Amino acid sequence: MLMMKTTIHPIGTVLRVLALCAAALSVACAHRPAPGNAMPFDQAVNQAVDDLIVQTQKLPAFLAKVESTIKQSRIVIDPLLEGSSGQQTEVTRVAEQRVVQRMQSQFKQFTVTPFNSAEIERAQYVLNGTLVRDKDSSDGRYRLNLALTEIKSGVVIAQSVARISDPTLDTRPTAFFRDSPVNGKDRGVEGYIRTAETQPGQAADALYLERLPTSTVLQEATAAYEAGRMSEALSRYEAASRRPDGQQLRIYSGLYLTQAHLGRAADAEKTFGTLARLGLETNNLSVKFLFKPGSTDFLADPKISAAYPMWLRQIARQAAQIDSCVVVTGHTSRTGPEAVNERLSLQRAVSVKTRLVGEAPPLSRKLRESGMGFRENIVGTGADDASDALDRRVEFKVAACEA
Repeated sequence: MLMMKTTIHPIGTVLRVLALCAAALSVACAHRPAPGNAMPFDQAVNQAVDDLIVQTQKLPAFLAKVESTIKQSRIVIDPLLEGSSGQQTEVTRVAEQRVVQRMQSQFKQFTVTPFNSAEIERAQYVLNGTLVRDKDSSDGRYRLNLALTEIKSGVVIAQSVARISDPTLDTRPTAFFRDSPVNGKDRGVEGYIRTAETQPGQAADALYLERLPTSTVLQEATAAYEAGRMSEALSRYEAASRRPDGQQLRIYSGLYLTQAHLGRAADAEKTFGTLARLGLETNNLSVKFLFKPGSTDFLADPKISAAYPMWLRQIARQAAQIDSCVVVTGHTSRTGPEAVNERLSLQRAVSVKTRLVGEAPPLSRKLRESGMGFRENIVGTGADDASDALDRRVEFKVAACEA
């Protein structure tokens, strides 16, 4: 992560004035250019950054009187996410690097610091962003959203959008998200995504901001995991899980992965049980069971499917402990005829349901099956590789039992 040290315009005090003066803020926002046509990746990132920063310099002139009282301010960049899945991908990582480079070369009035637990305590502002694929386009069109938020007031002070046209972008998830057994897109991640699209002068998502300190610990752990420093990663994931807001899917996914890598099988199984329980409690349990193409059999690669029997055992145990029923829903990627995928997704749901009942026979009265085909794709590329594994997930949704 790059670090830059310079000075900054008086945004903090400006915001406190703006909070009492909506009309002044609307004058500043009126100068925002509308998103233009799609452009190459680097050009789009540069435009989004330039627009974002220029907005901070177009506040009403009378507010400049407070400049002499402002101390140097700091911005942390919360790693960019893919907007549909909530994952970090290879291209969102490159976009983040480009954002830092652009700010370093063109806007030397800012200090941009790493997103870690030390810097979040000193930062006044957080910059976050999403890259969203245009699902109605097959030629690599995306939308880049960036938002700059004052942490203390919780107000978004600038937000920009740029459109990208590039079919070569690498949308594969980074190692942690590729390896995670479940989809970690929870309420906090959704708040991150909403904040990246929030208009200037509006409040950022409250839960997203509240979780920022824990998110930095999670990011430190994930960086250690992806660098192969498993003991360090485990320590940081454990620290994150002990925090008051540590009951998060991504945190327990990290705990599970590092324990498994370190050969702590019993701990890993216990953690996966916690992960399954948390997913059912929040009605947000999407597990990446991967099947052979066109089949209800799991992939034969032990690197992928060796843990599946344990996952099923723990999901069955957790489902058996709740009073409600559970709908098991199969999904497929966007490959092949719709009718074929509808049948296949239902067959896979039935197969998983049967396996769960084998682990806990009383579940036969509590489980129902459903097939969605590719109607609820998250990624939607139809690549059938690691980039769209979430589209081939199996979901477990808590529902009222029918009389």
